[in-house]
Amino acid sequence: MPVFDVAVIGAGAAGMMCAAVAGQRGKRVVLLDHAEKLAEKIRISGGGRCNFTNRVVTAENFISANPHFCKSALAGFTPQDFIAMVDRHGIAWHEKHKGQLFCDQSSELIIEMLRAECAEAGVQWMMPCRVNDVTRVADAGDQEFILETDQGLVKCHNLVIATGGLAIPQLGATDFGLKLARDFGLKVIEPRPALVPLTFNGDEWRHLVDLAGLAIQAVVSTGMGRRAPSFLEDVLFTHKGLSGPGVLQISSYWQPGEPIALDLAPESDMETLLIEAKAGGRQQLGNFLASLWPKRLSEQWLGDLAGSRIADLPDRTLRELAARIKNWKVVPNGTLGYKKAEVMRGGVDTRGLDQRTMQAKAVPGLHFIGEVVDVTGWLGGYNFQWAWASAVACGRGLG
Repeated sequence: MPVFDVAVIGAGAAGMMCAAVAGQRGKRVVLLDHAEKLAEKIRISGGGRCNFTNRVVTAENFISANPHFCKSALAGFTPQDFIAMVDRHGIAWHEKHKGQLFCDQSSELIIEMLRAECAEAGVQWMMPCRVNDVTRVADAGDQEFILETDQGLVKCHNLVIATGGLAIPQLGATDFGLKLARDFGLKVIEPRPALVPLTFNGDEWRHLVDLAGLAIQAVVSTGMGRRAPSFLEDVLFTHKGLSGPGVLQISSYWQPGEPIALDLAPESDMETLLIEAKAGGRQQLGNFLASLWPKRLSEQWLGDLAGSRIADLPDRTLRELAARIKNWKVVPNGTLGYKKAEVMRGGVDTRGLDQRTMQAKAVPGLHFIGEVVDVTGWLGGYNFQWAWASAVACGRGLG
């Protein structure tokens, strides 16, 4: 039976990074993954160009039941640290919207970079290799883990779970990490899809189905109070509801049964504009709004009012219309689920983990990193940065 200092289950972003760091610090490491193709989530990310981090990352860009947990790891390995690695491997990159960093060419280059880092560290691979069972043996204060795999038994002194979440099951996502955490007595924050399109009741949405494919910039928010999250981003109408960056962002915060609110004219004082337009002549309401929105949206939104002259409408009607445009509230009936979600919210409760090493406090030698942990980032490279940072924290702790 082969014996390793560290076994890492899951050869995605976090798993490869952790294996490389631990190996480069002198540990004998094996990396196991059930997939036949390496790091498919990296490969498809960012439209095939991998939004590998964001230039500015803070704890405020993450959701967790324990919001301070991520600070230590994020401080220990910053976006600038990952950029330095990318530069060292000669990968060209560019910055897009709101600090998002992408490869100039293919996301495959990030996979090859991580593979090269693992090779330099002497990491051994078992792939494809399915882990069927994990047992822990503690003796005189020392511990070992026995992995029962479809390629035989593997023994390790430290076990790192980097198996990701439930998002995109078509690429092989499973509940392995969550199940194993529960088996070892760790608490799991109930998982659900995040960064996912929202859906609406078919009867209620029927009059907006014809807007499918149309995008508009909006402020999207949910919840109450001054700290209620809101995002100024594009919103995309679909046949079943809403998508686009603004809706994906707010989906991570949305609670079933609650409304979301959209300001469909975020840079305009609609009430003033409509009242002033009323005094200005014979313009139809539909034509007026078509100067601010795509014509399809103004016609669909206004319905029978589209052909009305603004001058003929009471001020009260215009003010009510302005209020609805600035605060359109709709209640989703659900999401498109894990098949369309970019990530999972929830996961292994961080209150049971050491923030410096990602080790389970009650199970020495057992570590959890990346998406399987209850730390969920915004859209825009934040989830990759958590993968890198949590993996480095763990790898350094192991080494």
